[in-house]
Amino acid sequence: MFVFIWLIVSLPSNNVTDALQWTNPCHMDGYCVAFNEGEIRAEAGLCAVIPCAFTSLFAPEHIIWYKCESYQDRCDNSKEIFHSDKNKENIQPGFKGRVSLVEPDVAQKNCSIIINDLKESDSGRYQLRIEGKVTGEAFSYKEKPTLLVTELNQKPSMMIPPLTEGQQVTLTCTAPGLCSGSPPKITWMWRGKGKKDSHIIGNTSALKTENLTAFTKRHVSTLTFNSSADHHNTKITCKVSFTGGITTEETVTLNVTYVRKPQISGRTTVKEGDDLNLTCSVDSVPPSVIKWTKSGTETNWQENSGHVSLSIMNVTAEGAGRYICTATYQNDSMTEEIQVKVNYRRRPQITGNQMIKEGDALNLTCSVDSVPPSLIMWTKNSLSMHPSNRTSSPNNTGSATLVVFNMTVGDSGQYICAATYENITETTYVDVKVTWAPKVLNGSECVLRSDVLTCVCLSEGFPLPTIQWPLLKGHTEYSITRVVSNHTVNSTVTITVENHGNISVECVSSNGNGEAKENLTVLWTKGEGTVNTCATFNFCFKVLIAVGFLLAPIIFCLFMKFYRYIIHLELNLHFQLQTCIQI
Repeated sequence: MFVFIWLIVSLPSNNVTDALQWTNPCHMDGYCVAFNEGEIRAEAGLCAVIPCAFTSLFAPEHIIWYKCESYQDRCDNSKEIFHSDKNKENIQPGFKGRVSLVEPDVAQKNCSIIINDLKESDSGRYQLRIEGKVTGEAFSYKEKPTLLVTELNQKPSMMIPPLTEGQQVTLTCTAPGLCSGSPPKITWMWRGKGKKDSHIIGNTSALKTENLTAFTKRHVSTLTFNSSADHHNTKITCKVSFTGGITTEETVTLNVTYVRKPQISGRTTVKEGDDLNLTCSVDSVPPSVIKWTKSGTETNWQENSGHVSLSIMNVTAEGAGRYICTATYQNDSMTEEIQVKVNYRRRPQITGNQMIKEGDALNLTCSVDSVPPSLIMWTKNSLSMHPSNRTSSPNNTGSATLVVFNMTVGDSGQYICAATYENITETTYVDVKVTWAPKVLNGSECVLRSDVLTCVCLSEGFPLPTIQWPLLKGHTEYSITRVVSNHTVNSTVTITVENHGNISVECVSSNGNGEAKENLTVLWTKGEGTVNTCATFNFCFKVLIAVGFLLAPIIFCLFMKFYRYIIHLELNLHFQLQTCIQI
């Protein structure tokens, strides 16, 4: 219909007849009319053109159109729907102002009319009548074109440019039809997600009419607003209302491109051996390309679905660290990062010197590699340590140092480190030993009998000291016995001396902590009497113990040999007796 209207109004008047097909062209010589073949179809609310051309034997002055009812064969005696005389008032009210000639110059014999603001009741047959300048000159043409008006099916034409969040955008809605009748009312409606129709906040709209020709106009409305992500996937409707309550509308879904900051979800603290599951999501249109990296090292987790999950099964302590989610959106990149903590615990470890010199300080450190840090406490032989000469630093930093000043022999023992991790306590210990310099004990002395000198040196220390006799230098014949008990050593030396005049005997006891020297007292004895055998009972007793200790294995062996000899002798005697009895 629009093309046809354009064709009719754009053709010169003398070519209108050529553009139409004559149907029963002439009922009387000189009086012919041409209409479009077939019925004319149009939609309510729009407009319709009835193309028409005629010939007559008189000069036409006025063109008149009638609408015939279905029961009427001719209707030129009823009220006109159009009269080219603008002063004519006898026009049907329903058509007044809606009908006009396409060509106002009647002399051109172009009887085409355009009917605006169509109603379905406008359907029917229409009859043409012409009147001349001389009174009585008139002719009604029998041929009647048919107009069929149906309900409005055409929809507005909407133009939606690309929408980007934060940018101003203008939507355009063009009403259907190119009619010059009453301008339609164009309204915009927006339907948010799950909401009723409403207006977009902060919008501005404008309606403009473009005059294409004298009888064709285009009605356009624009809607301008700042697009946002809230508009994405919402519906915008352009509604066009024509005269007579006739409406049509078009609805489109808005597609707004936008992007949000990456969001990371999932537990960031896990136990060693558990599974680590992290998800990075980016709300964007179109979807972003998401990539995971760990401390600058790329991973294989990458997708462009708007979210990507990172899963590490049976995570270890090495799984802790900084995880970065990078979202690439239209050549731009955004990052979000989190710190993953893996809780774990290793066995306590004790470091420090466990052999301490008497008087020095003990310094032990107990460390536990764990996340979160363990609480560490020191005890000695299962007793808490709080004396004034000791310092212990229990804390939950993963290590604790124990310092004991001026160590004594009594400070030796088992030092225990107890590490508490999530209500579970694990212990480890070390045995600390205090070493001390040797010293020569009372009872160390020498006895000279005849030419035989016997000396005993008693010494204790830790580690066990070594006893040396400077007297032995230059001597090749001597005997030394050594008896050890706990941290005490007994060294006895026997040597033959010829010069009794000036005898000086020195005992030297030494270990890693130092040495002790003692000049021993020499006791002189004469003869072999019982009383004079030993100068003192104490010295004799010690010598007897040393000699007994050496002779005990020999005596035991001799006893066992004698015992076996007696048993063997008894067996032989018993055998001989049995032999005699048998004889």
